[in-house]
Amino acid sequence: MKLSIVIPIYNEEKTLTTIIDKVLATPYDKEIILIDDFSTDGTRDILKEYEGRKEFQVLYHERNRGKGAALRTGFEGATGDVVVIQDADLEYNPEDYGVLLEPILDDRADVVYGSRFLGGPHRVLFFWHYQGNKFLTTVSNMFTNLNLTDMETGYKVFTLEVAKTIKLKCNRFGFEPEFTNKVAKNNFRIYEVPISYNGRDYTEGKKITWKDGFAALWFIFKFRFFD
Repeated sequence: MKLSIVIPIYNEEKTLTTIIDKVLATPYDKEIILIDDFSTDGTRDILKEYEGRKEFQVLYHERNRGKGAALRTGFEGATGDVVVIQDADLEYNPEDYGVLLEPILDDRADVVYGSRFLGGPHRVLFFWHYQGNKFLTTVSNMFTNLNLTDMETGYKVFTLEVAKTIKLKCNRFGFEPEFTNKVAKNNFRIYEVPISYNGRDYTEGKKITWKDGFAALWFIFKFRFFD
């Protein structure tokens, strides 16, 4: 089994080398697809070091288009049997790949969500972010008839067939509800497993805001009724 580990990147010069080293240390046959979404810090200088290296694809956007667009770019280039979405900010730990992959390897699942709310160790941070995530997940579940605990998780793992079957449109953080809606509509087998979570605060570079929460709510309705 080969993994396609897709890493969308925007202004992550402080964490990028560390997360790449952590991904490289995982004991899997893999390709690492790095997509820079027009970073304005030193991220692109770091990425140049990985161009042409075995196991790596380095791709660049010529303008900032958003996480969803970066992921679509990465999925287009994926050749592995299983796709792993890996954020570049160190909030999600590649040491969790084993638990994420197990339901797919056992042929119990086509899609696996790594939940931050199923009892794994996590950094204690924002109460209202937690409540917002619970609310969005509940609304999403109402329209997809799923029983997820963490629709917004950044750790989503799925077979290449899933990546090639669903047609994604959202350019920014609407990716999460759109992806969830479309895997539900296609009746893919979905599992959820506990993961560790090292959330960061805004002084450390966290990007998602309350505006993204309202946008996610709109996308839940949009892709249920108007897609």
